[in-house]
Amino acid sequence: MEHRIATRAGKGLLGLAAGILLVFGFSNTGIARQAVPDPALDAPHAMQAGTATAVFAGGCFWGIEAVFEHVRGVLDARSGYSGGSAATASYYTVSTGRTGHAESVEVRYDPSKVSYGQLLKVFFAVAHDPTQLNRQGPDSGTQYRSAIFYATPEQKNVASAYIAQMQRAQVFGKAPIVTQVVPLVKFYPAEAYHQDYARLNPNDPYIVFNDAPKVVHLKQRLPQLYR
Repeated sequence: MEHRIATRAGKGLLGLAAGILLVFGFSNTGIARQAVPDPALDAPHAMQAGTATAVFAGGCFWGIEAVFEHVRGVLDARSGYSGGSAATASYYTVSTGRTGHAESVEVRYDPSKVSYGQLLKVFFAVAHDPTQLNRQGPDSGTQYRSAIFYATPEQKNVASAYIAQMQRAQVFGKAPIVTQVVPLVKFYPAEAYHQDYARLNPNDPYIVFNDAPKVVHLKQRLPQLYR
């Protein structure tokens, strides 16, 4: 049973199955072969407090949202849909994999406290596996693709340069980084029951085995960015 046709309880069963695979060493989740570097090209820190927005997609939005909610300088993170039209921006429609949408997370942050490049580092280092094409862990389909939806030319340049930098350094070994860098047309917030799902449902097996470890990895690998 795939995430795209699973109920919330079904996703819990998927998480349990994924956990069993982890215990026996059969996980497909990729880990960087070396420390993920800082971006050589980054947006400068703002001199004054403010608000900027970044949108990322990399598998189930519950886990991406949970990670960014623990990043210093992030003001808010919301689960939603990007890449398709307003008419198809609903969970069960997106779950068909035929809408063009990806499960995405809108990150509002203070650019005087955290840079766009640092958010990208979190995205690649702990939030997902950028070498998995149209899937992430137990979830498969184009709605789970790895994507960066840029809102400005600067975001596009920083993201594209960072991917090229990591690819040259073979941070993920010889596996290609399949993350798309595409313009953000519109972000559509997901249904209320998806918001803060990991925080509100910490004992859900899907969260326990698939998403909670990402937050732990953030604290361990990027302590300077963890809160």
